[in-house]
Amino acid sequence: MGGHRTRTAVMLGVALGVTATLGTASAAPAVAPPAARQTATPVLVDCLWDPQVRPHDFILACGDGNSRLLSLKWDRWDADSARATGVNAVNDCKPYCAAGTFRSYRVIVRLDQPKLWEKRAGVERYGRITLEYPGDRPAQFERVVTYPLWD
Repeated sequence: MGGHRTRTAVMLGVALGVTATLGTASAAPAVAPPAARQTATPVLVDCLWDPQVRPHDFILACGDGNSRLLSLKWDRWDADSARATGVNAVNDCKPYCAAGTFRSYRVIVRLDQPKLWEKRAGVERYGRITLEYPGDRPAQFERVVTYPLWD
């Protein structure tokens, strides 16, 4: 009989130990390393503060709409960067912007520098946009231009 009680006591102790261990583990908050927590893909924030993923169009000049990205075709969009080809429609503002003409230029768009979005907790956004003009470009633009993106 003594052997049975001992075996039962050991089994009960093991079961309680497992329960205590599981209880402790489940009560503790799960803390993942920073790299593991950032699995969401960054967004591109538009003029209306809406998060966009692979947008077809994007306004660059929010104040007056005189520079827009159109017909974007994304071949990359991940945690580090994004890349698309499309058209940059830019108002030549001649003789002044209200009477100007929009001209279209082929463009390669790159997004990078993901960072936390201050307006939405836990959401990452791309922090920089680079435009590369493989052919013609607006007269006032360099072949490659880089801008910080708004938050």
